[in-house]
Amino acid sequence: MKKIAILTATRAEYGLLSPIIKKLKYISEIEVTVAVTGAHLSPEFGMTVNEIEQDGITVDKKIEILLSADTPSAISKSMGLAMIGFAEYFSECELDALLVLGDRYETLAVCFAALNAHIPIIHLHGGEATEGLVDESIRNVITKLSYLHFTSTESYRHRVIQMGESPDRVFNVGAIGVENAMHAELLSQTELEAKLGCVLGEKYCVLTFHPVTLEDNTAEKQTEELLKAIEKFPDITFLCTKANADMNGRIINEYLQSYADRHNHLYLFDSLGMKKYLSALRHAEFVIGNSSSGLIEAPCFQIPSINIGDRQKGRIQSLSTINCPPTAPEIEASIKKALSENFRKTLENVVNPYGDGNTSDRIVEITAEFLLQEKFKLQKRFYDII
Repeated sequence: MKKIAILTATRAEYGLLSPIIKKLKYISEIEVTVAVTGAHLSPEFGMTVNEIEQDGITVDKKIEILLSADTPSAISKSMGLAMIGFAEYFSECELDALLVLGDRYETLAVCFAALNAHIPIIHLHGGEATEGLVDESIRNVITKLSYLHFTSTESYRHRVIQMGESPDRVFNVGAIGVENAMHAELLSQTELEAKLGCVLGEKYCVLTFHPVTLEDNTAEKQTEELLKAIEKFPDITFLCTKANADMNGRIINEYLQSYADRHNHLYLFDSLGMKKYLSALRHAEFVIGNSSSGLIEAPCFQIPSINIGDRQKGRIQSLSTINCPPTAPEIEASIKKALSENFRKTLENVVNPYGDGNTSDRIVEITAEFLLQEKFKLQKRFYDII
């Protein structure tokens, strides 16, 4: 029997990991444990561990690490708590592998603890570029700490290999977000409105705005500009989810809450969960903000994505993406473009660059092969590109 732990710290992360967790649990020779930390365990961010348990997933370990602040100092302290908490967890259970996704600071801390515990790491979504975020550096460090890699495009696979990872350990499998968008059983707009307890109307969009963590003190100004722009469209309902637990995320959430309290065309939620979020995308006029979902999942529904600022700069995009600076006039102009018939006609044959929707099966098959055939090694030889 082989034992693998799967880490999740945020709402979006779990939505991507859930198909993998469920399919790995069907393999009798593999014991799957789920470790939950970060924003999942915070009432301020919706206590989204409840969504995991409501999904029928047993949470094996809960490790609280978040402080009641999102300053650089608080984030560093949270990373320290993550290392301490997971060092104890890893010493309690004998793991054959740890599976992680992405580029968050909590994940990096957990990976360091796994490295010290001699646990091989499986990494999803390496090789990607987000030039406006500290996540860029974190993602690359996690790549070098990991043994087995699953990337979302062939270009990203080449980047991981460029970093010295052997090609026989790096697999382009596409993005799980695309799989969820293509295969999840989604709600009608009427069903979605009933679940949310609000009326979205004839025209609504999905809004998610996060801080750009490599910029100094821009969260307040950029959120003000965004809200100035959407105020010009009172006939559009903005279905908004809060910013995540990054530095200055709370500033954004305070501005969004204040706007929602004063305007009846913006509904603000801590979290929608994967099914409600994708159902919202399916019926929306467009997506707006700076979340990766606007670039990865939204093209599946052939709707425009307004990508604001530099948070996603460098990430591969489809033709449905409208990029704009974080200023009110540019955001307003982009909304008008997203609503225009001419632009919307160009989206009929949009191709999503993030795969064909069969990602989790590939990940599970390859992971099981590496586990059951004992292909994981702690020592790695740097792969030189000649």
